[in-house]
Amino acid sequence: METQIAQIEIEQIEIAQTEQTEQNKQIMVTQIISDDEAMDKIMPGNPQVKKVEKVKKMKSGLVPKDDRRTVGEATVENPRMRCENIDVYYNDGEKKAINNISLDIGCNEVIAMIGPSGCGKSTFLRSLNRMNDTIEGCRVDGKILLDGKNIYDKQVDVVPLRAQVGMVFQKPNPFPKSIYDNVAYGPRIHGLVQNKAQSDELVETSLKRAGLWEEVKDRLDQPGTGLSGGQQQRLCIARTIAVGPEVILMDEPCSALDPIATAIIEDLIDELRQEYSIAIVTHSMQQASRVSQRTAYFHLGDLIEIGPTEQIFLNPLHQLTQDYITGRFG
Repeated sequence: METQIAQIEIEQIEIAQTEQTEQNKQIMVTQIISDDEAMDKIMPGNPQVKKVEKVKKMKSGLVPKDDRRTVGEATVENPRMRCENIDVYYNDGEKKAINNISLDIGCNEVIAMIGPSGCGKSTFLRSLNRMNDTIEGCRVDGKILLDGKNIYDKQVDVVPLRAQVGMVFQKPNPFPKSIYDNVAYGPRIHGLVQNKAQSDELVETSLKRAGLWEEVKDRLDQPGTGLSGGQQQRLCIARTIAVGPEVILMDEPCSALDPIATAIIEDLIDELRQEYSIAIVTHSMQQASRVSQRTAYFHLGDLIEIGPTEQIFLNPLHQLTQDYITGRFG
């Protein structure tokens, strides 16, 4: 009789242990936190805005490759720009390049956008100041708010918009003008300077902010195209900041530069962050880790993961992110 009772107790303990193990396993594998209350505080009255889910990395492993929901923190408090449910199509809607991306760009931060070629990061970047408008057959759906105003409203004039959200391209593209006129041209057409004295002051200030003044102050009348590649890129940055932007977009700004010029640009980016919000597309993960505070990983048009740069590179949540940063593909 005592043997039977002991056997029953052992079986009950084993059943309880099995149930507890399964319960813990279920928590580790499927625990997804959907903090609607917090999201509503950040995005009040926007039920259409995609709720970016926070998925915890559990002992069972990373978020699997076939789960394309965005993981991480896509929103920040008081963002400079807010992107809501952005879709981008080419060829009159035949090809979808960006899939329902929601993401904030914070004030005075550098956000790096990484991912393999063709993943949509440059397409997304160009949508932030409507550069995609210049591509025939391209359509952008969703909202991009700059200081609370949708830049895709029909009444928005793209000329002042592109002064507010400037762009630095992959290949330095100085105007076929003097160094002075490269910087002075934008403020002149936007009515930011009224006379030569104001123009001189703004040119000097912009070149100093771009770290170029000491190198060119004695040859401002010479062609901008005569500068070295790194100097040309800094001239383009000076040209961008001369019109007083709020956001600076950089599409692989160092890809055509040597390591020394690249280091100068990276130091400059860190300095500019004190005054501007910066979004940079880069294929160099080392560069992303050096210059950015947050990193967004794109894959086949999806925003897979976004979070603090250190976390993305040291402790990613998604399998696709880990595969990319460890060099398994891309």
